[in-house]
Amino acid sequence: MNFHSSRAGRHIFYRAALVPAILISAGAGQSAPWHPAKAPLMTRWAAEVSPTNVWPQYPRPQFVRPDWENLDGLWDYAITPDSADGPGPFVGKILVPFPVESALSGVMTNFDGHSKLWYHRTFSLPASWRGRRVRLHFGAVNWRCQVWVNGREIGRHQGGYDRFAFDITHALRWNGTNAVSVCVTDPIDEGDQPRGKQSLKPEGIFYTASAGIWQTVWLEPVPATCMDRLKLIPDLAAGGLEICAAVASFSEPLKVEAVASAGGNEAGRATGPPNATFFLPVVRPHLWSPDDPFLYDLRVTLKEGDRVLDTVTSYFGMRQIELKEDDQGRARIALNGRSVFELGALDQGFWPDGIYTAPTDRALRHDLEFLKRAGFNLVRMHVKVEQPRWYYWCDKLGLLVWQDMPSGNNSTAASRQEFETELQHMIRELYNHPSIVQWDLFNEGWGQFDTESLTRWIKAMDPSRLVDDASGWTDLRVGDVIDMHNYPGPDSPAPESRRAAVLGEFGGLGLAVPGHTWSRNCWAYVMFTNREELSAHYARALERVWELHRLNGLSAAVYTQTADVETECNGLQTYDRALAKIAPDALRVANRGQFWGTPMKPILPDALFGRTRWKYTTAPPVGDWFQPGFDASAWKEGVAGFGAADTPAIVVNTAWNTSDIWMRGRFRLGPEDLSGLSLQIFHDEDVEVYLDGVLALKRSGFITDYEEFEISKAAAAALHPGENTIAVHCHQTVGGQGIDVGIFAPQRETNARHE
Repeated sequence: MNFHSSRAGRHIFYRAALVPAILISAGAGQSAPWHPAKAPLMTRWAAEVSPTNVWPQYPRPQFVRPDWENLDGLWDYAITPDSADGPGPFVGKILVPFPVESALSGVMTNFDGHSKLWYHRTFSLPASWRGRRVRLHFGAVNWRCQVWVNGREIGRHQGGYDRFAFDITHALRWNGTNAVSVCVTDPIDEGDQPRGKQSLKPEGIFYTASAGIWQTVWLEPVPATCMDRLKLIPDLAAGGLEICAAVASFSEPLKVEAVASAGGNEAGRATGPPNATFFLPVVRPHLWSPDDPFLYDLRVTLKEGDRVLDTVTSYFGMRQIELKEDDQGRARIALNGRSVFELGALDQGFWPDGIYTAPTDRALRHDLEFLKRAGFNLVRMHVKVEQPRWYYWCDKLGLLVWQDMPSGNNSTAASRQEFETELQHMIRELYNHPSIVQWDLFNEGWGQFDTESLTRWIKAMDPSRLVDDASGWTDLRVGDVIDMHNYPGPDSPAPESRRAAVLGEFGGLGLAVPGHTWSRNCWAYVMFTNREELSAHYARALERVWELHRLNGLSAAVYTQTADVETECNGLQTYDRALAKIAPDALRVANRGQFWGTPMKPILPDALFGRTRWKYTTAPPVGDWFQPGFDASAWKEGVAGFGAADTPAIVVNTAWNTSDIWMRGRFRLGPEDLSGLSLQIFHDEDVEVYLDGVLALKRSGFITDYEEFEISKAAAAALHPGENTIAVHCHQTVGGQGIDVGIFAPQRETNARHE
């Protein structure tokens, strides 16, 4: 059976030829009672999980039929070498849909590309389903799988993130029990397939893998002629919704009726042919936005003449995302015709107890409700495709979504074909969610290929959304946005007339909370020792974000990240979601651009706000090294801050490991900047700062965080409009070491330049 397909897609529903039955162990199910394994960290929702209540929610909220049977729960499992033709004796129970590596699966074992993972369970069919076709649905399986029902091969699938289904009617027994068996292989990071951040050796920004079934498995009865999917496109200009219902028949008498309603009252109706687009007008459309996430109910019926064949219910939101030029000719992101600043959090979609699978629907909803309370209007789903209910909650709660394509190596023709196929499936399956406003093709150059053609391909598949050709690096000047990653930042790329400037990642400010960490090894781009320090630095960073929005044309910014992940401790919440490191109310104030005191802008950014280049030397200089006219052309050049990489709190971009360092830089002031200037400094240890040759600050010892200091009156009086000089000396004796200096001015309407 052909696993691969062209860009046109591959068949989801099909029958396979009969194959020899796989051997099912007679001893299946004879094992100890199930219980979760013990992970290094568990969430509070893990206690709610049991074999009888695991993920009971309907798994496909935008295409709902009333009859279905959930197959989540306990399955028999076995792990064999990849050369095995069958499972042999099953060794125990696994709780589906949790990955085999997870604690909530009850197994929590390692899996690799040299093994096969076998599943088996039985089920019975309701008598009321007789006379209809029966489909076996899989929400997602990592990565390649083969499926049997009653010993007959039903089909195969590969792709770790898309849902798929098989028509199993021909293999069923209507009296008695039926058996379903699944064999899974997954090379994880030993293969080229899209896999995101899954790793066999998790560390740093790569995490534990999630092999096997990781989303709901379920049965559904359907009529012989039925709808397979809907495509819904809101059209604000026309005042309605474009609809296309896919049906595996082109019979002339077939027609599709669609009725939209709001609060139980009809808002519009229309009739059209299957497999073709028709228009449903909506009376006085109520627009969807993060501030008002209004959703219409939708009922779609397939008829043959007057006879009803099939009915599904769905929902939709009326919204439009586009680019508009501002009064300076810069492209800005606009929602429903109005400029919107998108401020979001990076979401990795990992959980300590379920890994790729959230323990419950309440847990899934919790993260999104946290972001809403914290004042975010955007979430970036990072190199992972989540289960449908995550997007459902984004639709319901009102969070804009940037959807990444999961990354892989893409080093061969076959793997590139697989990438394109899974990309197409991702867009097709998620198309109807109003929350999704942007597709992110590649992340930081990982597996990047054919960027220009793939960006155009996505735009042709979905002209209703924005496309980011490459988030972070290797921008090839195509798509709708120009995207920068800047840690800790923030910073902004220059907006263009046809592409909006966005900051796809920044922040990464870390705090390890004892009792709520995955391991003793915790890292972040900058680590802090308490919540007060973290909160203060977050507020400063967001102040800068809003300044970049107002003055530089930044249209969106994404903070790293929603929650800690394993050893990565830069989340706004701990990995177990037990604690918010910064209170949501405090986040909300900063995220809305509301700050205590006078907003400050960087005249000379330190490493928290940018990448400033300095001339420096570690050899004692000869002469008045701090005077404006001193010749430092023979000195080295480096990006601040300077120091030892393991020194807490400071951002180190240039190594300094000698006893002394001397630094010189330049900055430019406007007439409006001559009052209210302050220094922001990290020093370990003694520091002296000169402005235009006059001592501005001298301090002994070390500090453990960036702090603000007043400039001496004499140094402030020496400054003038135009170019000024700064000179810094730092002396180190023992322990950690570092120096970083910035100059800040009160934010006023005019904009000073810095260099």
